[in-house]
Amino acid sequence: MNILAINFGGIGDEIFFLPALISLKKEFPESKITLALEPRSKSVKDLTDIIDDLFLIDVKGKNKYAELLKLVYLARKGHFDMVFSSGGNKFISILLTLTGIKQRYGYDTGKLSRILLTKAVPLNKNQYACAMYHDLVTPVTNHKTYLPEINVEQQEKIPNSVLIHPGVSKMSVQKGMVKTVTADVWAQTVDLLIEKGKHVILAGGPDDKEVIETILSHITLHSSLFTNCYGKTKSLKDLAVLIGKAEKFICSDSAPLHVAVAMGTKTYVIFGPTDDKKLIPQSENVIAIKASDNCPIKPCLWEHRQTTCEKLDCLKITAQDIVNKIQS
Repeated sequence: MNILAINFGGIGDEIFFLPALISLKKEFPESKITLALEPRSKSVKDLTDIIDDLFLIDVKGKNKYAELLKLVYLARKGHFDMVFSSGGNKFISILLTLTGIKQRYGYDTGKLSRILLTKAVPLNKNQYACAMYHDLVTPVTNHKTYLPEINVEQQEKIPNSVLIHPGVSKMSVQKGMVKTVTADVWAQTVDLLIEKGKHVILAGGPDDKEVIETILSHITLHSSLFTNCYGKTKSLKDLAVLIGKAEKFICSDSAPLHVAVAMGTKTYVIFGPTDDKKLIPQSENVIAIKASDNCPIKPCLWEHRQTTCEKLDCLKITAQDIVNKIQS
């Protein structure tokens, strides 16, 4: 089987999509799988050997329609047997038909999708995102892969260690989507953990530079119990290795969370305006840290609004709240 999968979104979305691809590979062991995705998420290929090739399609750029035509051209040229596409846009079924691929699978977005697709799969957004994506492949396989799996070996744990990754996306902040606590709270968390004898490791991506600098300038306790690994993880795979070495991991609702799920590290996640039930598995290994704000429309981001509100009561989480949760 020559299989094309299409999934546009951030790196977290691509990690969510991995269980579906893994189940396809189990069903068709000799298949070649090509993933069409946004250029910003291409590093997912570093985490897995399930994906044989990538089509980089910049659907968020200025030339969106030209990029989609490029996808149609590449799909026709690739002589694929099957195509699976996520997304709830009603025009996806038309796009898949234009590829000329005989077997086409996508979500049921109305009458047109049921006519044009081999199987229009019901879209159930009220479940863990991995399961939502996995529904796409159920017409062709009985295999069920529940969690992301990546090609990073289990690591020897650093005793008594807590890894912190703020996970602040500049794009999210610029678009008014605040999903984590302030740098001051992160710094206070580091101090409290060190006071309690924890070996604290600090990491972050390129977008975290300003937050990391603020954290470092506010930390009051410097000792052998603190390690700054910011800038030392050069790839997503490097980060996965570091997460694997930590006994516990604290992060925001961001891509490192999903890497941690795949690594099986005990993970604590700051959740404010987004829905933890859709973004983390039902597992004692992944714990949401939330404010007791009693907001009547929480979670609001994506559910009721495209940006966060100015009050951000849902992110009024203190460093002590975080440390208490980790020690409970």
